[in-house]
Amino acid sequence: MQKLIQWIDARLPIVDAYNKHLAQYYAPKNFNIWYFFGSLAMLVLVNQLVTGIWLTMSYNPTAEGAFASVEYIMRDVKWGWLLRYMHSTGASAFFIVVYLHMFRGLMYGSYQKPRELIWIFGMLIYLVLMAEAFMGYLLPWGQMSYWGAQVIVNLFGAIPGIGDDLSLWIRGDYLISGITLNRFFALHVIALPIVLLGLVVLHILALHEVGSNNPDGIEIKKNKDENGIPKDGIPFHPYYTVHDIVGVAVFLFIFCVVVFFFPEMGGLFLEKPNFEPANQLKTPAHIAPVWYFTPFYAMLRSVTVDLFGLPAKFWGVVVMGAAIAILFVLPWLDRSPVRSMRYKGWMSKVALAIFAISFIVLGYLGIKPPSALRTGMAQVLTTLYFLYFILMPFYTRMEKTKPVPERVTG
Repeated sequence: MQKLIQWIDARLPIVDAYNKHLAQYYAPKNFNIWYFFGSLAMLVLVNQLVTGIWLTMSYNPTAEGAFASVEYIMRDVKWGWLLRYMHSTGASAFFIVVYLHMFRGLMYGSYQKPRELIWIFGMLIYLVLMAEAFMGYLLPWGQMSYWGAQVIVNLFGAIPGIGDDLSLWIRGDYLISGITLNRFFALHVIALPIVLLGLVVLHILALHEVGSNNPDGIEIKKNKDENGIPKDGIPFHPYYTVHDIVGVAVFLFIFCVVVFFFPEMGGLFLEKPNFEPANQLKTPAHIAPVWYFTPFYAMLRSVTVDLFGLPAKFWGVVVMGAAIAILFVLPWLDRSPVRSMRYKGWMSKVALAIFAISFIVLGYLGIKPPSALRTGMAQVLTTLYFLYFILMPFYTRMEKTKPVPERVTG
């Protein structure tokens, strides 16, 4: 066996990769509960890929057969209902884990120098994940899938000049139809997962090149022993591979409870209209995207005024796109001399709290039907969302920070 490993390693450096990325990759010894979500994101990604492969074996990507094939999976395929619920619940779990992973990055300044590229790759993963979820949402071919896709694709029509042609190009038809379903299926199953996996690999490689951040925001590479090993670092394997088992066990317990007892989550994970086949002649009473898109949907609906001769719908799309695009430039907006929220001033702490609350409440408003009060609230919260980023260069530079210790504090 040893000779076989040596023969393989001489041609494909598996042992070297194992040492570099696991056994001899030194991570800070003060990781806390917030650092579970990176490994949990990998776990959910594997779940989505495996369950997705099995679901495609019984799925029919046609307008005539898609809904019936989902019902066939749920009722007649052995353990098909479990695979479907694991996949649908896994989609929501993926976004929950990713949002918490991003929030941890905001708290501990994991986007600051020299980790800007890690953040950029992470945001690209988030963008591809949104596209992947949107494409997959159409596949059950239920009422909300059909009309939700109709609304989202029609938003591209608000772009002056090329909007109508762009919407037609995305749909492949004048309405959401079988050809739209087929191309969304191809993108969801083949193209986007390949891009997603590639970005995940780049994200991890970039992370292991500069090293992991920690709750203190201290560079452990600056304090090494005589052997060149960080004094505040421990090998990722076996310490954190075993440590993460605790997070995985807790996550799987909650995940299984949802899958077996609350897979629809009261219509939040699987909407009730989606249990009806798509009908072009019957519009649901209220059309809304899945919960993980609703903060941006609420921002889109909050714009109600025409400006510079362009309709409010266009500016709503601009606001929605800007809300995602501004996250990409976050590393260059934060001018604080410290990374972690532990040592930043009160202004950064208040700003982050307001930002998080605004995002959550916008998500709630995006689920609900619009009203004058809800639109007004969404306008205020959208403003607060953008002010968090726009004012960041000022309040991070002005505030008084606490001294950062030389060694990690645990």
